[in-house]
Amino acid sequence: MNISHTVTINAPVERVFDIFTDLGQAADNLSGIKSLELLEGPEKMEVGTRWKETRTMMGKDSTEEMWVSELTENKSYAVDAESHGTKYHSVFTFESVGDKTQVTWMFEGIPQTLGAKLMSVTAKMFMGSLKNMLAQDLNELKVACERA
Repeated sequence: MNISHTVTINAPVERVFDIFTDLGQAADNLSGIKSLELLEGPEKMEVGTRWKETRTMMGKDSTEEMWVSELTENKSYAVDAESHGTKYHSVFTFESVGDKTQVTWMFEGIPQTLGAKLMSVTAKMFMGSLKNMLAQDLNELKVACERA
């Protein structure tokens, strides 16, 4: 399962990257996050930072542990998670376009177990909901960056 979404933000890349990588403000900036608990590392993301994030998805609370696996200041970062036999990998890239910033979020779910592989067929039915969640998150972060 692969999904991507791109948004252009009317703010310089340094400000956009700072807001996207600030876990201390994530729950305030993203309405989809019910709670966020920092487990390891600073609130300002760096490689190795880990946290638990709770969201309501399809009417149920879901808590996942995530961590930063890659980070290049003002260019990109990657977040990984493992849940229910599937590895999840998200990559955020930031590109200056004049005085604006183009952000692309690429999300990939890779089933690891037989059960997860069987469920991946059913999961395709929820792709629309996941795409909508990605778009909503990016749009809410766009608003946060443009008002900063």
